[in-house]
Amino acid sequence: RNQMSRFLLIPGMFVLICGFLSQPVLADKNDHPALLLVKDTTNLIRKKVKEDDSIIKSNPEHLYDLVNEIVLPHFDFQKMSSWVLGKNWRNASAAQKKKFTSEFSRLLVRTYSRAIYDNIDQQIVFLPIRGKPDADKVTIRTEVPQQAGFPIPIDYKMRKKNNEWKVFDVVIDAISLVANYRTTFNQEIKKSGIDSLIASLADRNSIPVNEKTVRDN
Repeated sequence: RNQMSRFLLIPGMFVLICGFLSQPVLADKNDHPALLLVKDTTNLIRKKVKEDDSIIKSNPEHLYDLVNEIVLPHFDFQKMSSWVLGKNWRNASAAQKKKFTSEFSRLLVRTYSRAIYDNIDQQIVFLPIRGKPDADKVTIRTEVPQQAGFPIPIDYKMRKKNNEWKVFDVVIDAISLVANYRTTFNQEIKKSGIDSLIASLADRNSIPVNEKTVRDN
């Protein structure tokens, strides 16, 4: 199985920093602030989903709301969007940048919500942070154990922005989320233009929400 096809299967496995562990993640006051943020967010989203389980089953849109409210604020979508579009970002108008960032974030919310359903009992192992403790960029390294084979490494690249830690890329089994989308999106832009890409994302994001949509989006 090549890297790209493997990557396309993984988004249902990486639940971002929401993690969904079989037991709470233990946070240590001596943890690096970025790691502490990841652990606290993991515990909070897990707690809320379990509390609202009956609501989610009757209204899957609620799961999107929880991910959007608890997880997504810790992502630097403007930076991710600019990197994903590359030179196309520089050539885009302010309105196009705003629309793309909005639809891109909605796309990821739907992907993450699917991941929650697919991996409700998955564990995530947090690994020690490498690098200087006072650096303004850090990588939170984790692994998702597999029943057969080696664990899947998932790294969250974070940077300090306005004195807050934000995720700007997720690297799954050595494949960058940003780089993967960048290839796909740039092909679409080259073929049909950025407005066509934005419209395509908007169409996908407008699919009515039900349990099957959450699982199969």
